[in-house]
Amino acid sequence: MNQPLSRRDFLKQGSAAAFALTYLPNLRKVAPSDRLRIAHIGLGGMGNNHMGWFAKLPEVEIVALCDLDQDHLNGTLKKLGELRPDTKAQGFADFRQVLDRKDIDAVTVATPDHWHAQIAMLAFEAGKDVYGEKPLSFDVREGQRMLKSLKRHNRVFQLGTQIHATDNYHRVVELIRSGAIGNVHTVRLWKTGLPPELGPARYQEPPPTLNWDMWLGPAPYSLYTPQRCHFTYRYFLDYSGGVFQDFWSHIADIAWWSVQPKNLKTVSARGEAPEGIGDAPKRIAVDYEFENLKLYWTSEPPNVPGAEKRGIGAFFEGDKGTLICDYNSREITINGQTMTDIPEVAQSIPRSPGHQQNFVDAVKARTQPESNLEYARQMTMPMHLGLISYRLGRKLEWNARKEKFRGDGEANGFLSREYRSKWDLT
Repeated sequence: MNQPLSRRDFLKQGSAAAFALTYLPNLRKVAPSDRLRIAHIGLGGMGNNHMGWFAKLPEVEIVALCDLDQDHLNGTLKKLGELRPDTKAQGFADFRQVLDRKDIDAVTVATPDHWHAQIAMLAFEAGKDVYGEKPLSFDVREGQRMLKSLKRHNRVFQLGTQIHATDNYHRVVELIRSGAIGNVHTVRLWKTGLPPELGPARYQEPPPTLNWDMWLGPAPYSLYTPQRCHFTYRYFLDYSGGVFQDFWSHIADIAWWSVQPKNLKTVSARGEAPEGIGDAPKRIAVDYEFENLKLYWTSEPPNVPGAEKRGIGAFFEGDKGTLICDYNSREITINGQTMTDIPEVAQSIPRSPGHQQNFVDAVKARTQPESNLEYARQMTMPMHLGLISYRLGRKLEWNARKEKFRGDGEANGFLSREYRSKWDLT
């Protein structure tokens, strides 16, 4: 069995893959007046990927970098100087100073999950387009508000599901939609790998280079401990949802794009709590029943052919055959014959110029990119609902039209949360 792909390995490999996806050699010079002026907000691992990807696009000028950790900010300013020695980008500790600048066209957001939605909405209001990291939002209500704000201010949004741009995902969609494996009635999604053992809390004074109160922002107040900050924040339900939330958008994306699940009816999750200070699930299994589909998420590969060699994947079951895929590979099995492609299925979806280039092109054309907000919201919402079912420990009934649980006030209480008043900026 292949070893599970950790997030750190994913980021390392993703950087190289995304370079191939996004840096299309282009020797022509772009006039400064034609360049998209971008600022990067949040400069951890993925934020540095954002900076590196966009720095390689001739049509982009990076004019500002922002992080509330001075060490992160200084490190990324240095890296940008190495990539673009002529840069005049300024550094900021407060994203609001970035949004106040009238000369910035768009921002990328790679902050911890609990800040994604609010910064995006404030950017929309400031007349800026947004390339935002996944997940789209912290909860269902934030996603609803984001969509309304985007439409009100006529902005462009791209979710950072970089795998969406691959030829493999495009081809999987073409094969599924062609009817090659018939009517798809079941989809199984999985991601192996466990969270790190965080141990007991190590409460202490925050580093002098970190604005801890602002890092917490809209989330409930907590004393500082290194486990809650930066990379390992994702293993706390106050800010994220563990491995499940971290990888959902990357693999659920191919299911929503291919099959378009409709009218969710029920959600039933069970799982295992972690040891130590974290509280996001160590393992989780979620059963979803849609009008047109049954969808299952597991933390281990399902018992289907080909799954055991993939640390992350999707398995589509149709009435004529099956298709299994991960980020870079696929296998179709029909009548006992397994193949990697069906040449007779024509290419019907235009290929991406690269995920970041797709965003730049959309901003210039004032159109929505492939991983647009409306699509991303529908794809992200079931992940939030799965975590709610896990927290309550029971099956929940969902009203897809009203976007509420049926007759369950306790569950509906998890669809949104109040921001800390100091950081309720929208």
